[in-house]
Amino acid sequence: MLTVAVLISGTGSNLRALLEAAADPAFPARVVAVGADREADGFAHAEAFGIPTFLVPWDRFEDRESWGRELGAQLDAWRPDLVVLSGLMRLLPATLVDAWSPRIINTHPAYLPEFPGAHGVRDALAAGVDRTGASVIVVDSGVDTGPILAQERIPVQPDDDEHRLHERIKPVERRLLIDVVRRIATGELELDRVIPNTP
Repeated sequence: MLTVAVLISGTGSNLRALLEAAADPAFPARVVAVGADREADGFAHAEAFGIPTFLVPWDRFEDRESWGRELGAQLDAWRPDLVVLSGLMRLLPATLVDAWSPRIINTHPAYLPEFPGAHGVRDALAAGVDRTGASVIVVDSGVDTGPILAQERIPVQPDDDEHRLHERIKPVERRLLIDVVRRIATGELELDRVIPNTP
């Protein structure tokens, strides 16, 4: 059984979907802890499923490295097989990424390497493209530059604004995430054999 820790910053909609999938006895992974960098609404999902939570507040540390050390200590205490970033809005320090790589993954609301960064949906609309997408990647020390594990195209509708487009991307992100976690848990997807993206 694959054990998973999830890190969030906000509502945790991807977390909720993963918890619901993991509640099925046939699903080969279990969420063992949920952490956040601030008081997050998504903790309510963890509590509803009886999952322990931990908080490492960003604003209580003098720099990213010291915050990362404490976050790493919390993760080490739970010893998960996999760490999932579910809307965590902080860049992890390279030392923490290196310690967990490649066992740390993230979702992104664009078809990477298109539109990396915090505003993937907004950037796609600003570029005037007719399609964008959703991706699941291994986290590396760059910004959305890690190896791609799964992705899917999503059309941009003429009347889309940022909210409408993002709402259509989110269910695809959730589905891709759950499938990637399942494939890792069953051994179908071996993270140690994932080839990094070429520049």
